[in-house]
Amino acid sequence: MPHIVVKMYPGTSEENKLKLAQAITKEVTTYTGKPDMAISVDIIEIAEELWMDDVYKTEITPNLDRLYKKPGY
Repeated sequence: MPHIVVKMYPGTSEENKLKLAQAITKEVTTYTGKPDMAISVDIIEIAEELWMDDVYKTEITPNLDRLYKKPGY
């Protein structure tokens, strides 16, 4: 705990996805006090043409009131 899921457009290299997961893990350990071994990060690629229906309308819009960082689009 915690498990973080990042959804993003395809195109980021595997190397940069690993670096992103490492950076997220580092920050999560800093702010939660949880050890590195307790954190998991998943990166899911969503095609741009599917984003609005598969992510924005189903996960972002219904949860705007609880998002700590809202999108600007």
